[in-house]
Amino acid sequence: MKKKALVAACAALFVAVVACYAAGDAFIGTWKLNEAKSKLTAGGQKNSTVVYTAAGDKVTVAIDGTDADGKPYHSEWTGMYDGKDYPVTGDPTIDTRAYKKVNSHTLSIAGKKDGKVTQTTRVVVSADDGKTRTVTSTATDAKGMKMSTTAVYDKQ
Repeated sequence: MKKKALVAACAALFVAVVACYAAGDAFIGTWKLNEAKSKLTAGGQKNSTVVYTAAGDKVTVAIDGTDADGKPYHSEWTGMYDGKDYPVTGDPTIDTRAYKKVNSHTLSIAGKKDGKVTQTTRVVVSADDGKTRTVTSTATDAKGMKMSTTAVYDKQ
C-alpha cells in the first residue's frame, strides 16, 4: 500500500514539475503567421504555423509552411534553450539549431548547415500580454544570397 502511494506521489510530482516548466515558458503554444504585420523576403521560405511543445526537460518546435518554391514543408527540432546544437529534421536549409534563452521573453537561435552558421534569429514574445511573437531572421541561402525577414505571429 505504501509503495503504491509513493509511486503515485512521485508521478504527481513529475507531472507538476513538467506543467510548471511549460507554464513558465512564454514560447509554449501555437503561433500563426500574421502576414499583414510581417516583412517577408519575396521568394523565401514562409513559416505559417510554429508550435512549441514542452517535452520533459526539452522543447519541441514544429514548423509548417512553404519552401522557396512554394511547396509545403514540415520541420521539427527538439532540444533545450542551452545554446547547444540539436538536429533539425525536414528543413533542407539547415541541419541543426542552437536555441539560447536571453531572458524570459527572448530567444537567440543559430541555424547551421554542415557545421557553418547560415541563419541567425531573434525571437521576442511581447512582455505585456504574451500574445505576439516577433521573429527577426538573417540567412544566407545556398547561392550565397543574404536575406532578412521580420515575421510577426499571433498566439492561438
